Amino acid sequence: MSTLPANRLHKPTLTIGIALFVIALITCYDANNMQIRANYGMGADAASYFVAAFLAVLGGGHVLAAFSWASEPGKSDWKAVGWVSLGLISLIGALWFQIGFIAGSTLLFAFTARAFGRRALVADLILGFVLATGIFLLFNKLLTLALPMGPFERLF
Repeated sequence: MSTLPANRLHKPTLTIGIALFVIALITCYDANNMQIRANYGMGADAASYFVAAFLAVLGGGHVLAAFSWASEPGKSDWKAVGWVSLGLISLIGALWFQIGFIAGSTLLFAFTARAFGRRALVADLILGFVLATGIFLLFNKLLTLALPMGPFERLF
């Protein structure tokens, strides 16, 4: 593995940063064009603006990192990419087949934890379930924003 000179531009990181800015702009545009507004409190557009701001901050971090890159990146961990992809596919599948947000997010959490090297699947499923349930209740009850419901969510 060769070492790059300090402060060399890292194009893949720059590309990701620009892509994050573009996604932030699209999210902001989408939030600006939402027809549903809250009469009181925070509406769905506020959450979208928050996500857009978060994506812009991540984009800025990537752009800064791209201009201060000092060495070649390490090898890609395709097994970890596979676990995260499985988690995302599980979430999409749970929503598609109307199993619910909580089940899909639980699997996403457990599989992502596995991608980072954690081997406690049962504990991760329990922790993911608790976190997903809390997030569901926060959005559904406190913010009155509907998340995809499955059999478990209907109990609330």
